[in-house]
Amino acid sequence: MSTLQKNRAAGPANETAAPRTLVERAYLALRHDVVCGKLVPGERLRVEHLKDQYEVGAGTLREALSLLVSDALVTSEGQRGFRVAPISLADLEDVTNTRVMLETEALRQSIRHGDAQWEAALVQSYERLSQTERDLAESGSELWERRNKAFHEALIAGFDSTWSKYLLSILYRHAERYRNINWRLTAAHASGRDVHKEHEDIYRAAMGRQEARAALALEAHIRLTHDVVRLQANRAELK
Repeated sequence: MSTLQKNRAAGPANETAAPRTLVERAYLALRHDVVCGKLVPGERLRVEHLKDQYEVGAGTLREALSLLVSDALVTSEGQRGFRVAPISLADLEDVTNTRVMLETEALRQSIRHGDAQWEAALVQSYERLSQTERDLAESGSELWERRNKAFHEALIAGFDSTWSKYLLSILYRHAERYRNINWRLTAAHASGRDVHKEHEDIYRAAMGRQEARAALALEAHIRLTHDVVRLQANRAELK
């Protein structure tokens, strides 16, 4: 895997780090706008219009859009340009099933091989996420998403598989996209879920080196998100 792929998967090294190149800046800005729903599913992405909005040249913007094509967040229409990738219930189910398959095994391996440094990083990420969940009304969904992603990454950080982490980072962005599109309906207060308790169950099982329990708790957590989004999508007649 190339360094560029690793950088794309991770984004900036921390919440305040600046992008390293103009292409990366455009890529991260476009990815954010697709994932948060500002650029809506199926929307035509016209380079001549977007280059001024993202303050980059046409060539840089095309390169950033091509990177998003490889992330499956944007589709290429040949000579006709680019569009935001569509969404569907079938795609949501596929994303969920694939993520469960990869992430639960990665967690098992991480618990099996994670060292004291892995434990310390997991504690830190869990505490940060817990603080955000306690103050969700003030902190907002974007900070929660960043720290939720960091927690999920910390869970599997003890597994030495670059490809697994790369693929999971892409799947996470797609799951995040569905959550953001349906955020007002899938927030904990709207769904009746205790998301913090779900995270706590995963965390305690992982710290206790209970592979099977942690994997089951993680699978339930991921599938509950799918079920809530699917329920609200059905109500909204999402096709």
